[in-house]
Order: sequence, then C-alpha cells, then structure tokens
Amino acid sequence: MTQKSGHPRDCDCLGRRSFLNMAAAATAVGLGAGRIFLSEEARADALTQEQREKMSPEQIIGEMKKGNARFRSGERKDRNYLREQQASASGQYPAAALLSCIDSRAPAEVIMDLGLGDIFNCRVAGNVVNADILGSLEFACKLAGAKVVLVMGHTACGAIKGAIDNAELGNLTGLLAKIRPAVDATTYAGERSAKNYAFVDAVARKNVEMTVANIRKNSPVLAELEANHKIEIAGAMYNLETGAVDFFT
Repeated sequence: MTQKSGHPRDCDCLGRRSFLNMAAAATAVGLGAGRIFLSEEARADALTQEQREKMSPEQIIGEMKKGNARFRSGERKDRNYLREQQASASGQYPAAALLSCIDSRAPAEVIMDLGLGDIFNCRVAGNVVNADILGSLEFACKLAGAKVVLVMGHTACGAIKGAIDNAELGNLTGLLAKIRPAVDATTYAGERSAKNYAFVDAVARKNVEMTVANIRKNSPVLAELEANHKIEIAGAMYNLETGAVDFFT
C-alpha cells in the first residue's frame, strides 16, 4: 500500500532454472561443491512435484536469495511465460507461500525472479494475517506441499504509516488496527512518527516478526508442520531503494 509524501523514497525467485538446478544437485552431490546443473535442453518449463520434494526449506530460501541477487544485478533469467503457463496448466507444485503487501513496488514474483507456478502469494496491505489468510497458507503447505511460509514487509510502507497515525477510513480502519500492536511493541529512541522513515521501517520489521509469531500461534496446522521440519516459517523485509530482500527467522 502506498501513501504519498514529499520524501524521495515515495517517488519511486525462485528462478525456474535455479529450482531445477537445485533439484538436480540435491540428488547428485548433496548440494555441496561441484553441483551438477541441468542443461537448457534437459530442463522442464514448470517445477515438478519430484523436483520440489528433493529440496529442503532452507534450500528453497537460498534460491529466493539468489533470485533477488539476480534482480538487483539486472540479470534476471530469460523465461517464456507461455511455455510456463502451458507446462503448469495440468498441475501446480509451488515451493513456497508468501504473505506480502499490496504495494505496487514490491511484487514478490519480480523481485525474487520467480516464474509461473513457483509460489503461492497472498497480498494484503501491511501483510497482516487473518483467519482467511491462515486457511490459505494451510492449504498451500498441508495440502499442496509448499515448504516455506515467508512473510515479507517493505520499507516506506503506507499501511504502517497509517497505523502509526491512527488513520481511519472505512474497512481500512480495522486492517490498520491489526498493525498497531507492532507500533506499540517497537523499541525506538527517536521520533515515533510516520514522518520518521527509520521508525516506519522499524515498525514494519516488527510487524513482520509479530505476524510470523501469530501464524505459529494461531495455526496449529502450520506450527506442527514446522515442528516436524516439513516447512520453515520465516520473515523478510524488502528495501524499496536498494531492491534487496533481507531474510530473517
């Protein structure tokens, strides 16, 4: 969600081949040095169930990091979306489920170099969680087999600013109320206002941390999967200025 101000910051993937490369490496060399990659001719155009099952949650997050590095360097993978659409039409095997903000500058599929069928993506202002989103994440992991739940916030978030300012507007009022506990829980020595971008970003990170904790608390399904090392629930912050995604647990 975007909110205008005079600050310059407001002016403003799981790459498919990487997934397949990682899957091949998992069986060939245990993901150590000298990993073997699938050739261009050998690779498929959509992640298969077999390939996904050969990857651990940690390896999937590692591929997200590599995808973001490609995005930041301007060297994103070439892809044919039509072929990806055709290859995934008969079934999907996403490796991760993301809960991210609706901000137009922070699309996960772009900033982590993702393709069709790579992730489930829930988007809502302020990346807050409710029962419907929890149900979606439970479907993604328990039934559809995703191995990572990633909550991703971002810098200069308008929803965070609105929560700090106690903004009220129709149904948005209730949404911002879900963020206000993060405002109160953020330890910060400087100016605690929406005009202080350092404070806004500190609250955004705290909001991600609290959302991750709420997922574990309010979804026994996901908590059990994580306890059994079937999935990993993690957080991340996307920096609008640098293009970097900072992952944390």
